[in-house]
Amino acid sequence: MLALSSINGNSQRLDGGAMFGNAPRALWSRWAPPDELGRIALACRAFLVEDGSQRVLIETGIGAFFEPELRERYGVLEEGHVLLESLRARGLDDADIDVVVLSHLHFDHAGGLLATHEPGKAPRLLFPRARFVVGKTAFERARTPHPRDRASFIPGLPDLLVESGRLCLVERPEEEVRSLLGEAFGATETFGHTPGMLHVFVRGARGSAFFAADLIPGTPWVHAPITMGYDRYPELLVDEKTRILQRAVREGTILLFTHDAKWAATGIELDPRGRFVPKAPVASLSSWDLDADPVPQNSSSERT
Repeated sequence: MLALSSINGNSQRLDGGAMFGNAPRALWSRWAPPDELGRIALACRAFLVEDGSQRVLIETGIGAFFEPELRERYGVLEEGHVLLESLRARGLDDADIDVVVLSHLHFDHAGGLLATHEPGKAPRLLFPRARFVVGKTAFERARTPHPRDRASFIPGLPDLLVESGRLCLVERPEEEVRSLLGEAFGATETFGHTPGMLHVFVRGARGSAFFAADLIPGTPWVHAPITMGYDRYPELLVDEKTRILQRAVREGTILLFTHDAKWAATGIELDPRGRFVPKAPVASLSSWDLDADPVPQNSSSERT
């Protein structure tokens, strides 16, 4: 059985204008209603893949490493480490994870690697047994960021990963990820959001899923022209997104969302005007068996 589950992490509220960079507020506020400060609700969701021999965690969310002032600045709603709480609710803890795959090292995707902030104490790496799989290009970006995105990275995290002795840097995603994780896994890179963002996909006997990361943060961004203000190369991102969405339609692949506050995953189809739209999104995934079901059958869903 190749089982896929969504795992909730800490949630955020960020500026809607930044999250929908090229779309006017009159449009994006219909998709994601803002609060009085113009912020929209965002998840920081992870995904767990279990195949009977290993547990692979895709992403760790933002976690609880921020000190209170920064937690307020970046709209992190919970003080505790929600990802760890979600794992415990499944009878697991961070020591039970064999592999952590990170699409990139922005703090809202990699912050969950760190223990909850403790005043006066240095950051501490969690997941004591896990190998950490990161694209080499994304890792190098975190070590030497551009001034435009320096604030998106966690100082010292790359060094902690190296010092763990369990860091696996990927240069050729398709072949190396399969070699590291097994035949059910593959990966590709995109460069529009940040250089070398790693997208893992999982393929069972009947179903397949693609981790969209920040290429497509949630259902509103399925509309191909919509990009974020945080994207480094928006036009490149639109082209990369279009290729991924075309493949999802052709192959019936389910997209996995880290930031959608409501939906964890969705199929993709074309509407009568030829635009990409979500198809039967699901709010959560609970041990979806990709060897038995082509689409999730055991989670709350809704047709759009």
